Amino acid sequence: MAQLKRGANVALTREIPTLRTVLLGIRFEAGSEKVLLDNLVIATILCNTENKALSDEHFVFFNQLSSPEESVSQREAALGEDSEQVEVSLPEVPAEVERIVVVAYLNDPQRRSLGQLRECYIRVLNADGNAELIRSENLAPTLTSETALALGELYRHQGGWKFRVIGEGYAKGIAGIAADYGVTL
Repeated sequence: MAQLKRGANVALTREIPTLRTVLLGIRFEAGSEKVLLDNLVIATILCNTENKALSDEHFVFFNQLSSPEESVSQREAALGEDSEQVEVSLPEVPAEVERIVVVAYLNDPQRRSLGQLRECYIRVLNADGNAELIRSENLAPTLTSETALALGELYRHQGGWKFRVIGEGYAKGIAGIAADYGVTL
């Protein structure tokens, strides 16, 4: 297992050529702030070469649990220590998808922010055996008033797949993410 800081990346399929399906696990800890966790949404955006969503149907979240071709699916129940999990079948991802970005946002940010989190991690697991391949550093300590966060991304590189920790916060919440990635709200 490798622990990655913001901006760091790993060549997943170069390291594990047989890797076919990965789980992207997200863990949040907010102490007694249960309302914060109840309003926290995980979403996945399948993007083209311009880093824009292929379509609104390529925005996977609680109201749309899978991408149209079902290569990316949000699990209804997370296993292990994760709060949420997204399953990605790498061979099934459409060729026009250049990157798959995982974001978190507060659905009702009224008087709340991600700065209230004590812990925030994203990790990559090999779905074949659930072995942890990568874990981000704790992204929570640098968060203040942000109401959305780009956690990490899977992206194509030289015929394979890499993973990068992003850890970039958004003061404008889901509206900021939608503007950056071309999603209609």
